[in-house]
Amino acid sequence: MMDQPAYSFAVDILSKNGFSQKENSTFFFRLSNSIDTIKDLYNEIYGRTPGAQQSFGQLILSLAKANSERGKDLIKRDAEKGKTGDWFLSNELVGMSLYVDRFAGQLKNMKSKLGYFEELGVNFLHLMPLFESPEGESDGGYAVSNFRKVDERYGTLEELVALRKSMQKKGMYLMLDIVLNHTSHRHEWAEKAKKGDPEFQNYFYMYDDRWIPNQYDASMPEIFPESSPGNFTFIPECNKWVMTVFHNYQWDLNYMNPNVFRAMLDNILFYANLGVDVLRIDAPAFIWKQTGTSSQNLPQAHTLLRLIKQCVSVATPGMALLGEAIVAPKEIINYFGTGDFLAKECDFAYNATQMALQWDMLASGETKVMLAAQHEILKKPEGTSWITYTRCHDDIGLGYDDYMIEQAGKNPYEHRQFLKNYFTGIHPHSPSIGALFSSNPKTGDARISGSLASLCGLEKAINDQNEFSIQRSIQKILMMQAHSFFIGGLPMLFYGDELGYTNDYSYLDDPGKSYDNRWMHRPIIDWKKNEKRKDKGSVEYEIFEGTRKLISLRKKLNVVADHKNLSWIPPHNIHVAGFLRQFGGKKLYGIFNFSAETSFLTWFAFKEIRPVPEKLVDHWSGQEFEIGMDHEYLIMEPYSFYLFEPIS
Repeated sequence: MMDQPAYSFAVDILSKNGFSQKENSTFFFRLSNSIDTIKDLYNEIYGRTPGAQQSFGQLILSLAKANSERGKDLIKRDAEKGKTGDWFLSNELVGMSLYVDRFAGQLKNMKSKLGYFEELGVNFLHLMPLFESPEGESDGGYAVSNFRKVDERYGTLEELVALRKSMQKKGMYLMLDIVLNHTSHRHEWAEKAKKGDPEFQNYFYMYDDRWIPNQYDASMPEIFPESSPGNFTFIPECNKWVMTVFHNYQWDLNYMNPNVFRAMLDNILFYANLGVDVLRIDAPAFIWKQTGTSSQNLPQAHTLLRLIKQCVSVATPGMALLGEAIVAPKEIINYFGTGDFLAKECDFAYNATQMALQWDMLASGETKVMLAAQHEILKKPEGTSWITYTRCHDDIGLGYDDYMIEQAGKNPYEHRQFLKNYFTGIHPHSPSIGALFSSNPKTGDARISGSLASLCGLEKAINDQNEFSIQRSIQKILMMQAHSFFIGGLPMLFYGDELGYTNDYSYLDDPGKSYDNRWMHRPIIDWKKNEKRKDKGSVEYEIFEGTRKLISLRKKLNVVADHKNLSWIPPHNIHVAGFLRQFGGKKLYGIFNFSAETSFLTWFAFKEIRPVPEKLVDHWSGQEFEIGMDHEYLIMEPYSFYLFEPIS
């Protein structure tokens, strides 16, 4: 692309545009350390495109401009984070994901709710998509029509910044989304493309006929076969076909065009300068398309993410990146980076595999499939972290590999059929009330919708007015949350789960949501119900207090910070999952009984790891146990768990 050394080229470009090395020494220092890598990554994708050198110069200017616009408070915060190293690995971080409108109405109301999060112990908020999105065609906010304007349903950009400042004064962190893969068909770029503007038609995958779309469709799977079959939509305004992988109102962006990359990078840096601590990159697996492939997880997608990471590290270094790649276990790991870019791509990924395997254990009462998957999950590189969770705004996919199920001695098709029947309540022994989402009759694939509480049996137990079943469901909920909180990563609660909200069926009355049963687990918060958390003996009280206690314990135990320090205890009992966390001379055993029956775990499970502890204290109950002194086994009640620390 250029013969001139990259840093010299960058200095020339920046000095001509008024950026002084003396006045911006810290920025230039970071740039000097990263410019060769940025250039190589940029060349890998765009080096042969027309005007590549000029385009690269514009990219460098974008970085300098973003850094110059960074507020003093954010620059100070960047420095503080830099001193602590990988700040996001801390055991003191606990998150919650929520929809602002369904939680508090509008952004201006969120400030008054910060005390609620402090009461619970949550100090990290993921605010679900806030930016302008057409009502009725929003996909929950993931069809963005303006990346820089907060949707008036939620408030204003100024109110968002004010909330962020209030949060940071309380030591809280903020995560927002960037939808890289697509825009709404109401976005300015799409509207110009509809009017025939060739420049903006090249921002998307647009074609005059079906010849090229058919080539893509031959190897691309359908994402939503029920509600949005196919991968292309005909646009009558311009008489062209456009790629729409998710919904027909979401147009896929064409990252073969360097103008698209630069425009979206500018949006990323804009979010960084709003004060975002973690930016959640939605659906990164899809951002590069190529005929003859599934157009998912392609090498170019990883190159683009690495380029974004390098650019963010130079311009706005305090912001970490989360890659929302809900893909096969072996593919998820790659979003942390590989080879020379190990731990240099995304800082976070969702531990979607472990999340789904928790539900597998809950339904089957066995740990075999979960343990068969750990060789992939444990490949996560040091310096990166998982988002761990029991459920989120999305469906629960059963995306772990068939061979993992086969290693557990089960038939993959029959096992997945069992899980679907269990969580939809069809299975005769199931207390769950859920629904299948995106069921594909061609393949038999389907995902699961339903709130944590309803899938754990609470909705049915309340309907049946069965007090025993209510208590059993609460125990399941707390066990599932404990497993997520202590297994490693940043735990992310989904709003309402801290109080046991069951399925919300009001979505059926909304034409813009009724086609998507995931809205059943996206409740509208009733703050009168939330007040019940103060009523001792209520369901809300028991779940809230149990969740709060788990959060408090996590923050006290430095051993659960994510230092790639997890090992699984050999399976002495197929119903009991056990792991060991070790760090700084401390140990913590997490022991979980996923069975509906009492289970017995031999004390030898603790003797295989040296040195052998003599006593254990359970942080959850406060009980002390002398290993093997009173009886041969640790006796575990149904769905019970222990958080053991060895004591001398």
